[in-house]
Amino acid sequence: MDKKILVNCDNRATRVAILEDSKLVELYIERPLEQRIIGNLYKGIVANVLPGMQAAFVDIGLEKNAFLYVDDVYTDNDEKPYPARPAIEKLLNVGEEIIVQVVKEPFGSKGARVTGQITLPGRYLVLVPGADYVGVSRRIESQIEKERLRREAEQMRPPEMGLIVRTVAEGADGQTLSQDLQFLMQLWHRVLARFQQKTAPAILYQDLALTCRITRDLFVEDFNSFLIDNEHEYEKVCEILDCFSPQPPLKQKVSYYRHSEPIFERFGVEKEMERALQRQVWLKSGGYLVFDEAEALTVIDVNTGRYIGRRNLAETILKTNLEAAEEIARQIRLRDIGGIIIIDFIDMTIEEHRQKVLSKLNESIKQDRTKTYVLGLTSLGLVEMTRKKVRQDLAEVLKQHCPYCNGSGRVLTPLAASTHIERELKKTLQRAPRDAVLVEMHHEVASIIIGTGGGNLKKMEEELGKHIFIRGSEDMHIEQYRIIAAGSLNEIEKLALPVSPGEVMELFIEEPHASAPGNGIARLHGYVINVTGAGEMVGQVVRAEITEVCRTFARALPVTTGKKKRKRVLNGPAKQSKTSV
Repeated sequence: MDKKILVNCDNRATRVAILEDSKLVELYIERPLEQRIIGNLYKGIVANVLPGMQAAFVDIGLEKNAFLYVDDVYTDNDEKPYPARPAIEKLLNVGEEIIVQVVKEPFGSKGARVTGQITLPGRYLVLVPGADYVGVSRRIESQIEKERLRREAEQMRPPEMGLIVRTVAEGADGQTLSQDLQFLMQLWHRVLARFQQKTAPAILYQDLALTCRITRDLFVEDFNSFLIDNEHEYEKVCEILDCFSPQPPLKQKVSYYRHSEPIFERFGVEKEMERALQRQVWLKSGGYLVFDEAEALTVIDVNTGRYIGRRNLAETILKTNLEAAEEIARQIRLRDIGGIIIIDFIDMTIEEHRQKVLSKLNESIKQDRTKTYVLGLTSLGLVEMTRKKVRQDLAEVLKQHCPYCNGSGRVLTPLAASTHIERELKKTLQRAPRDAVLVEMHHEVASIIIGTGGGNLKKMEEELGKHIFIRGSEDMHIEQYRIIAAGSLNEIEKLALPVSPGEVMELFIEEPHASAPGNGIARLHGYVINVTGAGEMVGQVVRAEITEVCRTFARALPVTTGKKKRKRVLNGPAKQSKTSV
């Protein structure tokens, strides 16, 4: 199997794609403003103890308190398998300070889920403080190798510490494992020291960033290549491999991607991402799948669609279901669907066919590292599955509830929409012969593409060699944009800048400035005017003089006496919205 890791980095997100035989099977996205918290260790304060639920809520410094179930509370006399546990009220007290680790991201109305049973992952080993056992990855198939690794781990295991040998440790010698253990022990001692020094709630340990985490946890010998389109991230990966895997063969598979064509475009990842966000997925045969998701339940329906077969109905149904089983396993991994999964395959009357489809499904999910179980067929002929839900699925990461239909559908987030629109805009402008363009888009997307101080827009102009004027509009769909005009710089500048210095006009103040609330914001055809000192005049008309005109906004000062200058009136309130200038 040809396996690749692709890393795409920009100033808004890091994206990692896992490809198997040129097919996208897993996708990870991490943004600077939305840091992943799974695996982080916190010094928390017990906020509530709920005997009726045998659980507690722990304040770890996030917006919502974390949930801690009684079976996840660490005690000094813990053994495996656990004896009958005391009640939660005998284990924890309100106000008590404890170390907890996040095992499930907060999503929806729920806070994070935490555990007191700490695990610290290294490249080859996982350290389990307070435990008294050695475990070996089930993915290591050789029983002889499993026993060798178990013996190595038993010999080096520190007192009152547990060890889990990871899949990547297959073939590693004792010295390599020992070095990994030394690193983990030093890390654990630092965590304990921080627990004594810091005031709760506080973070004690933060897991690695996405690219480094993928290098540590996923990158093994069976991958053919590891391509990174960012030089800084490429160098970090090489440094990590020098520490974890000094053998040259693994590092030789890492490459810095230098081509002009975006890495995700070249390998077809962007198209597969769009496909993974759709409710309906077509199969090569002409059949199709339909995904309907609730918070903890996903229903997948299989249909023959355009496929009519060649022999008989039973063979047509079998072929569609076999193809669907393989694609369903891939889509579940790609979409990162968790919870209960119900699959409604096309009804099969032949028992042998049903078993073939179940076998195909079981075989296809073996590549999934997340715990997944196929429970079999129900009396209604439905296939039941469960998959551990650890983080938000792909749709939750990239989409939000649609404001245009009151939550009955979804659209891209402003951040995701800006990435999509910027990519499409670059394609269009690369073919455009004119020097300057005026583009209109949703005002939230416009502010992201322009960037703080116009930095993102300037970078895009330098890349394309064109002058780009962006006009924000509250009436534009968040996923759409339109090019209003194209021409010379002088022509577009006159059209894009609707005001000029010295001009006096009546301005309707829509809202206070987002970062300077003492100022007020008015708009003229989506063009932002920042009126100094008008923050408390929201809803009023203010007479002001334009003092400075920039590409994306203008500044104005209120005037109390009339001046013999051109006057214009901005009438009527507009929809409230946050604006950053």
